[in-house]
Amino acid sequence: MHHRMRRWQDRIGQAIMGALAWSLLGLLLAIGGVLLLRALPILERASVPELLFSTTWQPMRGLFGMAPFIVGTIAVTLVAMLVAVPLAILSGIYLAEYMTSRARLFFKPVTDLLAGIPPVVYGLWGVLVVVPFVRNELAPWADRNLAAYCSCFANTNPSGYSIAAAGLVLSLMVYPIIVTITEEVLRAVPRELREALFALGATRWEVTKVTLLRAGLPGVVAAVVLGFSRAFGETLAVLMVVGNVPRMPGSIFDGSYTLAALIANNYGEMMSVPLYESALMGAGLVLLLVVVSFNLGAWLFLTRRLKRGGEA
Repeated sequence: MHHRMRRWQDRIGQAIMGALAWSLLGLLLAIGGVLLLRALPILERASVPELLFSTTWQPMRGLFGMAPFIVGTIAVTLVAMLVAVPLAILSGIYLAEYMTSRARLFFKPVTDLLAGIPPVVYGLWGVLVVVPFVRNELAPWADRNLAAYCSCFANTNPSGYSIAAAGLVLSLMVYPIIVTITEEVLRAVPRELREALFALGATRWEVTKVTLLRAGLPGVVAAVVLGFSRAFGETLAVLMVVGNVPRMPGSIFDGSYTLAALIANNYGEMMSVPLYESALMGAGLVLLLVVVSFNLGAWLFLTRRLKRGGEA
């Protein structure tokens, strides 16, 4: 009797945990479904290519081209990831492999604290420090030394509120997240693997490289994906420093507008304009689809790599 009761308890617990796990997928589908339903009016009025590739955003005339906002979002995210990812991975490697235990006890809480700072604080710091730095130092330097090779570095905006400023602020926000996950992943690698490599005569850097590329790669990729998701959907900090200019940027020093900032800045203020709410819901749907697609692509990449590793 007691054995049968335990079996029933196990089945009930398994069913509850399975339902909770599947509810996450249901929540994602519910969010996507609601956004799609609210975006249907604009999708019935204009085609998807017209919405995604048109550069004209004039709600009073019924024109809702999202290309400037999509390009602005991608540009800000790319700048942030290009700055943050290499530095964060190297910092995570140093924390896990080279730093002493006493120093790690100090720096680990500091990294966690940086990850928990509210976005508005980063935004204020960006307005006070990053924007003046971009305006007075970075943009003039790039205009003198890099604009001749690529027009995307031309200093065409004297205000400093730009894609570059937003990207630098975002890089500071995603940096501690990637550092923390990278450090935890590398420290979770079995010590026996390191000892075996040291026994074969490998140097510390060679051991670190093998550990990173073999055992730790899935976790590092997951850290980068998490950082990308945070950067792509960040709203308040970007809104405060990106300039909020609804046009196609020609340089990283131009003001721009992101999809998340567009929704936060305008939802609830111009709902009397026909199709305006539907257009904002469409922008939210684009954000969701991009983040889901990126995460799905990363999952497929890791699955194939792990499968090849297992076959090897």
